Amino acid sequence: MKNLQKEFPVLSQNTYLNTASSGLLYDSLLDYRQEHDLDFLIGGSMFRDHQEQFLNTVRKSIADFCGGTSENTVLTPNFSIGFNTILNGLEKNKKILLLDEDYPSINFSVKSKEFEVCYAEVNASLEENISEAIAQYSPDIFAFSLVQYINGITIDLDFLKNLKIKHPNLLIIADGTQFCGTKVFNFEQSGVDILGCSGYKWLLGGYGNGFLLFKEGVLKQLTPNSYLKTSLNSSYDPSYTNIRSRFECGHLDTFNFGSLQHSIQFLSKIGLSEIEEKIKELSTYAKHNFTDLGVLDKVAKQRNDNSAIFNIKGDQKLHNTLKEKNIITSLRGNGIRISLHFYNNKEDIDKLVGILHRYR
Repeated sequence: MKNLQKEFPVLSQNTYLNTASSGLLYDSLLDYRQEHDLDFLIGGSMFRDHQEQFLNTVRKSIADFCGGTSENTVLTPNFSIGFNTILNGLEKNKKILLLDEDYPSINFSVKSKEFEVCYAEVNASLEENISEAIAQYSPDIFAFSLVQYINGITIDLDFLKNLKIKHPNLLIIADGTQFCGTKVFNFEQSGVDILGCSGYKWLLGGYGNGFLLFKEGVLKQLTPNSYLKTSLNSSYDPSYTNIRSRFECGHLDTFNFGSLQHSIQFLSKIGLSEIEEKIKELSTYAKHNFTDLGVLDKVAKQRNDNSAIFNIKGDQKLHNTLKEKNIITSLRGNGIRISLHFYNNKEDIDKLVGILHRYR
């Protein structure tokens, strides 16, 4: 896997610990993009004659990668647009459980649409807090990020499966943007009803692409009756009026979704289980070093699950120092966010730790 680093030009000049902000463009994806636009250049409208057939292959690639079905896979420019479309199809009397300080694309979107909202606290007892909140508030929907973007806290997938068994009428909506591409995951076997994801982070798909996976029947349940009634009585082509078109209205960009498909195939060729193992190895190594230094977020220290994201003690000054040393991170919450992917190595962590030692 070490030779794969040569695919990523950014790594030749930087220690890149910032995939949680943006995944990297790589050589073979650039080649694909150039070929795509060359085909468009010389083909014009003829290039798009087979657009729908191509997009069907993209849906299948996503479904196969995530353990879903292509029939219940929807393409969307990003998670936020897809999630807001879901919310627009819900009755306003629904009560939605959120996690405090979760990603604004979730929490702000729900609050701004004036749903009744309740919260569970994100701390070392996250799963217990969720169970208690459900018992106390009886929400209709639970919407959350599988991995918290500030500190990398990850919800236990077995907990979600048991939660769905215990509360079969609870609609569980998960944002996998900081998750998909880091671990092997089977959507159909999970407790999640809807999985959404933007493709520009761990999936390395670049910007302007994402997807939603639905369990069987859920997509129809979230489509307003007015839409269903109008589509049934319409003489328009079904591609404009079917349930999927509510999310996929307008032209979809084959450049962006082709990039996502190319990256999914790229990751699949490496092997998602191998990527998971590499990230686990790096995360364990990083957590050990951060704990020894006393810089790790206290909640992360108390959790056994190591995601690809950590939040360490640090301020703007330290962030600037790291940037001067070509170590790329993000300021998030009360500290500095570190995020690791398969193209990182222990030497990257050692370089960071060496500066942290001197900075203390």
